[in-house]
Amino acid sequence: MKNTNVFLSIVTCGTIFCSSSMLAQTDTVRVRTTTSETVSTGTQPATVPAQTVATPAPVPPPAPAPVATEEPKDEKAPLRKTELGFRYYPTFSALRVKTYNNETVGGDVSMSHGWGAFIGHNFNRHFGLILEVDYNQVSQKYRDQNLERRVNINYLNIPVLLSFNTDKTHWVNWNFVVGPQFGINVGSSIHTDGNAQADTVHATVAVKGSDVGVAYGTGLEFALNREHTVRLDVGYRGFHGLVDMDANQSSSSPDTYNVVVRAARKYNAAYIGLTFMF
Repeated sequence: MKNTNVFLSIVTCGTIFCSSSMLAQTDTVRVRTTTSETVSTGTQPATVPAQTVATPAPVPPPAPAPVATEEPKDEKAPLRKTELGFRYYPTFSALRVKTYNNETVGGDVSMSHGWGAFIGHNFNRHFGLILEVDYNQVSQKYRDQNLERRVNINYLNIPVLLSFNTDKTHWVNWNFVVGPQFGINVGSSIHTDGNAQADTVHATVAVKGSDVGVAYGTGLEFALNREHTVRLDVGYRGFHGLVDMDANQSSSSPDTYNVVVRAARKYNAAYIGLTFMF
């Protein structure tokens, strides 16, 4: 009986010890489950230490790039088809004239004044047609028998010109013009200063009523406003006549002579003016 009690005591103690061991093992396993990974190899699980993975700090989104502000573009003005302009022409010319004894005298280059207006049409940016009406006075001084003479011949010039342009829509345009020019003589005169008694043979000016020739030139055009409706023009204009200026004086009085030499009219001129475009 005593042995039986001893045996039961040993069994009870063993049971309590095993239960305590199992509880402790269960707690240990629960704690390790939160800190380790279980790798099954064969029949006995092996624990591998968990690797700590560093989580990168969040990267802020890039700041938006500044939007480039576009500068206003200098847009081309539309092509203006119609032009109306007014110009001043300082004109330089030299006439060859005859003296009382039929000698030829070459006059010095002199400047006279001219004025004009024109209307033009542009077919496109590079080609156009111009019709002008210009008033021009040719003036020449010379000496004859110790007399000072001055010859004046007035013309109305009508050139019809084809114009070639770099670009009519640009702020600055370079043009070339060429075409026929028709001239109408609207008056001529001669003035003499000195002893009138020395003028035994009277000088007269006999010029044909019209002539024709070739006009040509080049110039620069400057737009004065953004719409290109007002323009400043400067340039050069030349003329070479194709017919003689002097008129036939077969019926003239024997005590008079024509001072105009048989020669074609020529001149060179500059110009400056304003043009309005539509």
